Amino acid sequence: MADTSTSERPSGKGARPDPPGTHNTDAPRPSGRGAILVGAGIFVSRVSGIGREVAVAAFIGAGRIGDAYRAALTIPRLLQNLLGEGVLSASFIPIYSQLVEQGRRKDAGRLGGAVFGLLAVVTGLLVLAGWMLAEPVVSLLLWRLSDDTADLTVELVRVMFAGIGFIVLAAWTLGVLSAHRRFFLSFAAPVIWNAAQVAFMVGAWLVWHDVDPTTRASDVAKMAAWGVVVGGALQFLVQVPLVLRLVPSLRLSLNWRRPDVRTVLNRFGPAFIGRGVVQVSAYVDLILAGLLAGGAIAALGFAQVIYFLPISLFAMSVAASDLPEMAREQGDPEALVRRLQAGLDRIGFYVLYSAVAFITLGGLIVGALLERGQFNGDQTVQVWWILAAYSLGLVASASSRLLQNACFAAGDAKGPARVAVVRVVLAAGVGILLMFGFDSYAVVNGSVERLGDFQVLSALSDAERAEGAVRLGAVGLALGSTVAAWVEYGILRHRIRYLLRRRQPVRGPMRRLAVAALSAAVLGGVLAWGFEPLPLLVAAPVALLVTGGVYVILGRGSGVAAAEEAAILMEQAMARVTRATRSRNRGG
Repeated sequence: MADTSTSERPSGKGARPDPPGTHNTDAPRPSGRGAILVGAGIFVSRVSGIGREVAVAAFIGAGRIGDAYRAALTIPRLLQNLLGEGVLSASFIPIYSQLVEQGRRKDAGRLGGAVFGLLAVVTGLLVLAGWMLAEPVVSLLLWRLSDDTADLTVELVRVMFAGIGFIVLAAWTLGVLSAHRRFFLSFAAPVIWNAAQVAFMVGAWLVWHDVDPTTRASDVAKMAAWGVVVGGALQFLVQVPLVLRLVPSLRLSLNWRRPDVRTVLNRFGPAFIGRGVVQVSAYVDLILAGLLAGGAIAALGFAQVIYFLPISLFAMSVAASDLPEMAREQGDPEALVRRLQAGLDRIGFYVLYSAVAFITLGGLIVGALLERGQFNGDQTVQVWWILAAYSLGLVASASSRLLQNACFAAGDAKGPARVAVVRVVLAAGVGILLMFGFDSYAVVNGSVERLGDFQVLSALSDAERAEGAVRLGAVGLALGSTVAAWVEYGILRHRIRYLLRRRQPVRGPMRRLAVAALSAAVLGGVLAWGFEPLPLLVAAPVALLVTGGVYVILGRGSGVAAAEEAAILMEQAMARVTRATRSRNRGG
């Protein structure tokens, strides 16, 4: 796409202007449009992700094979979490964005090529190591799995490592495109990854639909793993043409001696450690869930997918679009604070309602999405309880995404890493204290009952774990995560206050939206009880629309800009419906 606007070029030493006849379209601008594009891309991506989870629930289920599939997808995500979007956001994107902003396109191309080359080499070596070490890694992390479940997990891990490797390379393309304010494609590209997995699962089910359910579920899981590989490759390749068009000066290399590459690597280390802590957290959850009754790993995974939906739609969209702008505003703390406050308000408004809906209407939501095929009503209640426990910390977890990016933009990559360590240790500690007690309870015919003696710091026996009861131990892990999320949020707020030398910390909108949230929660509880006889596919969307409407109407007077925007959009939508209805009636 040809550049058509002009902007002032830096004239200091080291600045390299664009060749004559080219212009810079990347002048600072408000990030609202970027957030909308990111949000749109994430929306279609997450909708496709929900479609993938519907297929997983129906064809694989939440039992033993579901545990193997979910564990196998978690283990190779070491690559994605250590080398992917989070680390590149802290190290690569701010430096690359500054070069683009300064008009140093050739330097930006060389930096991007060097980072890609180094990233590809490291990723390739880790994929190879993951394939070779899959069996000892599974044995180390999940030593209480039965032999057949462990064997299936090892087989799936070896295949999925290659697919996650492509996802890491796709994170590099996302970084480049975000710096050039081309948001939609990168955040929508995971649709291909999800679609490939669904296609492979459906194809496997059609081929093996007449075999016994356990064998069929195992075969579907194996084909889904190959869908991870094919989808990952396509997700990366679909973005490459736009990158090459935007960065014609891109030159692949392994030149780590360039000053800008060294700067990226210096930031990469602390960010790598921080993301490593996050990965340790994922592994800790996996290890601890492996000590609980069968099905805990799968149930935890289903709850996390739904829980992360509003974080991805609202927190990530704002954080991803604001990061390049925050990097450009390093010299203007007041501008950075204004952007941060507006982002926290926008995130808080939408995520607070999501938490209310997940807690009060979670049974309807989970049932409407997942309850079919291999996924039954008791598992719906199990996942709802886990989701509700996670949702108590949803606002804190979502807001922390933006606070972390503000630290990165201010040049502080070590602070969020240290805070991440605190979060992991606290989440694990609280989770261990609670999880075995909750594993004493199970869902039986839709009701929660205690089975056997109440356990504290004592795991169930192998016989109890294998009996097939739908137990609630994973709720304890989710509550540990909630406690840790609020502690992390509080520390990051004060960290930002220190970095920006503010007298008062930035604040989210929860107090201003308290009346709206409490009203929606009470109404949601009433509707969940009253709609119980209705079909789930009717009850869930109607309850969400009604409670969401009340939340928006009552939140309009809170002074939160996002609430005003949502109210205007709702009025416009209702006006269109009214006009369409009147037009139809006149035509009739």
